[in-house]
Amino acid sequence: MLAPAGQQQGDVAPDFPPDWEDDERMTFLFSAFKENREVNTTDWDGKMNFWVPLVIGSCRKRGAVSFNLQDLNESFRRKGSMPLGLGTVIQCMARCGKVQKESEFAANVDSGWLSWGVGLLLVRPLKWTLSTLLGNSRVPLEESFVVIELVKEKAAELMRVYRSSPVADRSLLSFQELRALSAHVCPDETTLCLALIQLQREKQVTVLLHEGEKIVKFSQLDQGRVSPISDMDVGIYQLQCSEKLLGDRVEALGLEAERCREEARKLLQEGKKSQALRCLKGRKRVEKRAERLYGQLETVKGILDRIAHSQTDRLVMQAYQAGVAALRLSLKDVTVERAESLVDQIQELCDTQDEVNQTLAGAALNSSVGGESDELEEELKSLLEESTPDGVRMLPEVPSRPLPAGMVQAHTLSDRRPEAAQ
Repeated sequence: MLAPAGQQQGDVAPDFPPDWEDDERMTFLFSAFKENREVNTTDWDGKMNFWVPLVIGSCRKRGAVSFNLQDLNESFRRKGSMPLGLGTVIQCMARCGKVQKESEFAANVDSGWLSWGVGLLLVRPLKWTLSTLLGNSRVPLEESFVVIELVKEKAAELMRVYRSSPVADRSLLSFQELRALSAHVCPDETTLCLALIQLQREKQVTVLLHEGEKIVKFSQLDQGRVSPISDMDVGIYQLQCSEKLLGDRVEALGLEAERCREEARKLLQEGKKSQALRCLKGRKRVEKRAERLYGQLETVKGILDRIAHSQTDRLVMQAYQAGVAALRLSLKDVTVERAESLVDQIQELCDTQDEVNQTLAGAALNSSVGGESDELEEELKSLLEESTPDGVRMLPEVPSRPLPAGMVQAHTLSDRRPEAAQ
């Protein structure tokens, strides 16, 4: 958004707002605010709507989360002139909660930050306090303000960098480790400290000054908030530092041993056998030291592995205890005798229901057998009458089996007698 601080007059950054090239418009915007907004609310709000986004944008582009009036005056210098109303802009942003003095921003964190001596919160806030007590409403040039929107963004970005880093499994980091890890996110130490203060406000980090070393503890993924730094945390951190130190020394000794070997080979090729022998003896001494340190390194790694396993076992034990407590609570009013009694009652009720159903089914059958038979006979009789035409006598059915021989002859003779008569 803005050119770097200290931009010389006449230079126009390409990403300034279009109004920046309009001399008449910028003369108005560079003028001081009226003491009372009610005199001309349109002009007052127009200036404020121009400068507030520009101030925030300048910090965002620089990767910073704070500013002071002196830096803003230099950043916005135009053709030899500086804006006259930036102090009023800062005061308005402070009243609206967009910015906050560094002293107020760090007021709710523990005293560990003060012992770090990072050059914040001590001198410049005092100037602001004295000017306020004396009735001077002007903003001191060196008074630093934190942009709340930007410091929250920077804190979230710092947390993402830690979560995605190779050291995410370590809850404790030295400040120097974190500084190197987040160099592309926090361009200076002040920005990093302010981002850490924001994370501490959000209960995601805590800090400690241990034996002159600054230590930062991050919350883990399975934790809603960070826990205080305990003696066990410090012990684990010291073991991890020892592991790294021993690893670096073993690696350095390995390189030195290889260098001695190459030097001995070179001397041997030059015919300097005695000197080559001395190099090989030095190589043996280096290798012995490396083996001794490597043994210590393995011991430290073994201790760290045991601690990791013990922490896992502790979590498992806590899960078991929680499960037992939940199961005991769920079975509080359940006993074997009560379960057997309930089963017997259910079986007895089922038997009773079966007997009732059978009794009701038998009574219905007895009461309807006689009546149903008479009704069926009457229905069949009516069906026969409906299917027989009036005056037509019903013939017997044709037998399906052959008749005896005697009956066939008699029937044939009876059929011929009428023919003869004709």
